Amino acid sequence: MPYTLQMIVLLILCWIAIAVALVALALWVVIGWRLQRALGTGLGVSEHVSDDIEEELVSIIVPAHNEARIIERCARSLMNQHWSNLEIIFVADRCTDDTVQILRETTASDSRVRIIENSDCPDSWAGKCHAARLGAAGACGRYMVFMDADTLSDPSLIRAAVTSAKARGSSLLSLLSKLTTDAIYERRTQTVASMLLLTLYPPDRVNRDVGSRPFANGQFMLFDREWYEKIGGHEAVRDDLLEDIAFARRIDQEGGRVHLLSSEGLLVCSMYSSSVAFRRGWQRIFIEACRRKPGRMKEWALRLRLMGLLGPLGCLFGLVLGPVAMGSGEFGIGLLTLIVAVIALLTQVGVLAAMYRSFHQAPWQLWRFPLGCVDLARILCEGARVLSQGEPVMWGGRSYVLEAR
Repeated sequence: MPYTLQMIVLLILCWIAIAVALVALALWVVIGWRLQRALGTGLGVSEHVSDDIEEELVSIIVPAHNEARIIERCARSLMNQHWSNLEIIFVADRCTDDTVQILRETTASDSRVRIIENSDCPDSWAGKCHAARLGAAGACGRYMVFMDADTLSDPSLIRAAVTSAKARGSSLLSLLSKLTTDAIYERRTQTVASMLLLTLYPPDRVNRDVGSRPFANGQFMLFDREWYEKIGGHEAVRDDLLEDIAFARRIDQEGGRVHLLSSEGLLVCSMYSSSVAFRRGWQRIFIEACRRKPGRMKEWALRLRLMGLLGPLGCLFGLVLGPVAMGSGEFGIGLLTLIVAVIALLTQVGVLAAMYRSFHQAPWQLWRFPLGCVDLARILCEGARVLSQGEPVMWGGRSYVLEAR
């Protein structure tokens, strides 16, 4: 019996649906494999925790620019650390809110805490780097920890980090924090942004002794003091908006060991207080993570749209098209379309569920993934435009014009 035009179109659509589903299946198998490798065993900061360790002096330096929203909880969590030999240095950097007053009231009874007030920043310095340098200048610890003011630390955090750094021989140990997902924009995009960042810098690749891809997270960086001074401290990264990655690259170039571990929930970070700050912050992060290359940012934006929209829609199309073909007399091709679409969709759901659990978000929220992909793609495209057109980037109370590469 000759095929009608309608049947020919149906068969072509079935083969297209099968092809899209197979590509999606292959993609998510690879993503699942890379996720398992990147976040697998041996990457937790508590792996080497021990009470039998000499408590050498640890200096914690916290730059804070207008952090009245969260500075009290940050200070209290650091004062409650299960590590007695501490000095905690807060650098109130050009603050125009109540940050200093809150710090004074919160830390008044703790002699380990010092507050440095800074009123200006040289044009040749990034604001956070300059504030961190001021704190480091008066620090005396064998280990130097630089932390963000929007973090909340478990009492065992410093002990876990120091013992892990000692066991691994780290020149620089950095931790991946648990990011909050309280606001709607965080729930929609935070996990997708974290996934992309770990795709660019997988922890298993960062931690390699040979052929590593150096990376650090500025929310928590623990330096061996000798290595911090050897590379020139914050002076060496004075004009970098992502001083964490710059530090990691410099230490790696000098032959030091950079390690990136999961904080396993011991460090929680509330990165941004508004959707505008959220978009600007992740835009800045990916501008530097993509080495200020607009073309690379656009390429990842396209990948996100294909992964977040084309794959799921192709699978759903196959779920509808398969039964239609089976009911139209093309049982074999219809069944094949249905089976491939179901396998591809279940694989994607399974990998996404694991990914969302890894980033401390409920698996049922994976339905937000396509929305997050579209939103992050828009952030990347905006960042590419900012670079290409030489528009200023706002950060830490200052604007910076970054040169595209």
